[in-house]
Amino acid sequence: MPNLVRPVALALAAALVLTGCGAEVTSQDEGGDAKARGGHYPVTIENCGQKQSFDKAPQRVVTNDVGITEIMFALGLEDHMAGYVMPDDRGDLTSVPWEDGYQKTKWLSKKTINKELVLDARADLVFAGWNYGFNEGEGFSPTELERVGIDSYLLSESCRNGRGKARGVMPPLEALYADLRNLGKIFDVEDRAEALIADFRKQVAEAQAKAPKGADRPRVFLYDDGQDKPLTSGLYAGPHDIITKAGGDHVMKDLEDSWATVGWETVVERDPEVIVINDYGDTTADQKRKFLKSYPPLAGVSAVKNDHIVVLDYAELVESPRNPAAIASLAADLRKFAS
Repeated sequence: MPNLVRPVALALAAALVLTGCGAEVTSQDEGGDAKARGGHYPVTIENCGQKQSFDKAPQRVVTNDVGITEIMFALGLEDHMAGYVMPDDRGDLTSVPWEDGYQKTKWLSKKTINKELVLDARADLVFAGWNYGFNEGEGFSPTELERVGIDSYLLSESCRNGRGKARGVMPPLEALYADLRNLGKIFDVEDRAEALIADFRKQVAEAQAKAPKGADRPRVFLYDDGQDKPLTSGLYAGPHDIITKAGGDHVMKDLEDSWATVGWETVVERDPEVIVINDYGDTTADQKRKFLKSYPPLAGVSAVKNDHIVVLDYAELVESPRNPAAIASLAADLRKFAS
């Protein structure tokens, strides 16, 4: 993707408040900025292999789920949002860098996003993804929205790769950076996007410098949910980069998908030394831990025998501005287990 960086004005530095687990950005007068720069639109971006053009910044965006919503908040775009859709099992939203965004933006629904909801919100753009809101089987897709005059932006983690319904076309963190750059261009906040990316890259590099290396890298499995068969992360979902950059050897790195179901026999065969639990949903992290430790086929797995089981929040593991901080957190856990 071409370099979209512009010279960073001193005013931008005052607008960015970098935090330990991301960057918090205050809103600005977008119209004034655009005029000062001599005009910005129309702009064209590439999203999931498709080119899209915008004559102006969308003003009534509806987002689906926590990671997608927080990408908008991290860019300081809450004033461009009609609201967000999210279940109420996505963890504590009051102690994140983007708490103000949640306070300023309407929680439209705790149920499934649908066409009627976004029409009622007078949305001009829906930011969601395949199986992150868009579902052709339920009649909610970019094609359906286009028919009623609503634009869509697809989460890059969820891009289909051309083989059935498998998802993912680029490394997870690169997907996050691609979305930040695209949205920066769409909303004329490219400097903000580049500042966030630079901060995230710095966080990741600092975590990698302290992460286990070589023979000390433990084998790691991501457990999302499921008892008959586990749902886990493949090569293209957030946990792959979180695990590998934190100093782990992701045991499902050959699974060319984002999120997918595998068999327990595969988990046992690959003998993870650490299991990361994805904390969300009706089944608590403690209940998931108890299942893993009591399920007979897993009794001989190293992570279970040694109780090397850690918990990360859902919002840290899906594509979101929380990914870099999750890498640092997991790296600290893996160092502890290696010592």
